[in-house]
Amino acid sequence: MHPRATPAGHRRIGSDAVTDHDDLLAMIRSNAVVPGDVILSSGQRASWYVDLRQILLAGRAAPLAGRVMLEATADLCYDAVGGLTLGADPVATAMMHAAAAHGRILDAFVVRKVEKAHGLQRRIEGPEVTGRRVLAVEDTSTTGTSVLTAVDALREAGADVVGVAVIVDRGARAHVTARGLAYRAAYEVADLAPGVS
Repeated sequence: MHPRATPAGHRRIGSDAVTDHDDLLAMIRSNAVVPGDVILSSGQRASWYVDLRQILLAGRAAPLAGRVMLEATADLCYDAVGGLTLGADPVATAMMHAAAAHGRILDAFVVRKVEKAHGLQRRIEGPEVTGRRVLAVEDTSTTGTSVLTAVDALREAGADVVGVAVIVDRGARAHVTARGLAYRAAYEVADLAPGVS
């Protein structure tokens, strides 16, 4: 590498290289970690909530999230990405757009919670997934239930699910890997803030 060149995902600021990963983490810490007693989608209680929609639907942060997730899953081979609506939708579209910005074609898809009762009655919306290598994603996961529901629907549709990826892992890793799936997380709970668990 040329001495002044900067690796992909990094940029030079003075003598320090700041990565997309660092930038996104700072945004999550400042805009998405919300203290308070909450019930998570898993049914578990927590003393804080990570509202990644504040990041994934923000014009400045979404491209960062897409690049970070592409980097976190760079060792996996897939050509379509998505998961159970709603948590997966902005993750998948951020990745699709980030890939396009680098000349890569990456399709996105949406897995409905239940099959649509009208129209074409599809459970999975978007480009066809049958026979394709796909990555199931989620914004954050505590038990893996949502993303594994998507995995089951994708396999039923004939997709080859190469793995699962989340922006923030709150404890789903063991549940997902127990199903024989590769698991990638851009961040762990301990990354978000001191004392957060």
